[in-house]
Amino acid sequence: MTLDDEMVAALRKDFRTAPISERNKTMLEYVVKLTRDATRCSPEDHKKLRAAGFDDRGILQITLIAAWFNYINKVADALGVGREGKAENT
Repeated sequence: MTLDDEMVAALRKDFRTAPISERNKTMLEYVVKLTRDATRCSPEDHKKLRAAGFDDRGILQITLIAAWFNYINKVADALGVGREGKAENT
């Protein structure tokens, strides 16, 4: 987390050009790939993460956290959480 509004804006615009470490950019590239189509994640992606300094435990943690956020966001979307005119009771 950061209280730096400029950093937040840069990350929202494009993390690839934000002033963050190459290690974090590598991690976020993996997270984007996992989010878009996890079946495309491969041992090559894990090699890139290892080369960036992540060990197997770190790779597992990144994967679990990203997958959990994807899951919980889908649940919230399906239930209309945070939207105007919340989902009707069934």
